[in-house]
Amino acid sequence: MARSILEITGPDKQDFLQGLITNDIRKLDQGMVYAAMLTPQGKYLADFFLVRAGDAVLLDVDNALAPSLMQRLNMYRLRADVAIREGDLYVHRGTGDVPADGFADPRHADMGWRAYRDIPQTDDTVDWTARRVQHVIPDTGQELGPDSFILEMGFERLNGVDFRKGCYVGQEVTARMKHKTELRKGLAQVHLEGVSGPGTQITRDGKAVGVLHSRSGDMAIAYLRFDRVGDGMMAGDAKVKSAT
Repeated sequence: MARSILEITGPDKQDFLQGLITNDIRKLDQGMVYAAMLTPQGKYLADFFLVRAGDAVLLDVDNALAPSLMQRLNMYRLRADVAIREGDLYVHRGTGDVPADGFADPRHADMGWRAYRDIPQTDDTVDWTARRVQHVIPDTGQELGPDSFILEMGFERLNGVDFRKGCYVGQEVTARMKHKTELRKGLAQVHLEGVSGPGTQITRDGKAVGVLHSRSGDMAIAYLRFDRVGDGMMAGDAKVKSAT
């Protein structure tokens, strides 16, 4: 698990973040917040976790996205009195009781807790991919990519978007998808019979149905076009059956 922890400080940090992220920053008063930043066209840029740490807000993001996210945050900073720097903490994860310095993962109870400590974690033996597949939870660089719309990725179910908080970048497109359209594509759990891996196209009767993503055993997460789902789906040589 390669994660970067950004530290956001300054008197304007809350208002600054509130105008950029998909969730309500005021929920930090109750614990960890899961959110994303979007393009003005409503497409995914990054997803992350936010927690309070003294006078700072910590932002926990995938290493691969950290440089571009920091650049984007600084672009929007303008005259806001905030400072953004890469911190020196490490993410720890676990299941069971949440430790005193930990925060429950807001996406799903089975995703356990996260804590931020000054030494790397060496004892994480949990199969997090299996848990994600079981509950259809997307991951950075797997299901989540530059063409993703967060509602198709399940962010409402995962407590990653708030429709009452007011404006943020990409809010108009997201709200329109919520209130004026029915989602025709999205993530679903599928059952596989045979060998097939992430990135394999799923077809049915010669037509593209979707793409296979994270797999655990004979179950996987797939991005599907719902009106084409049915018997006879294949991902390479593997039979695919909708499980959700």
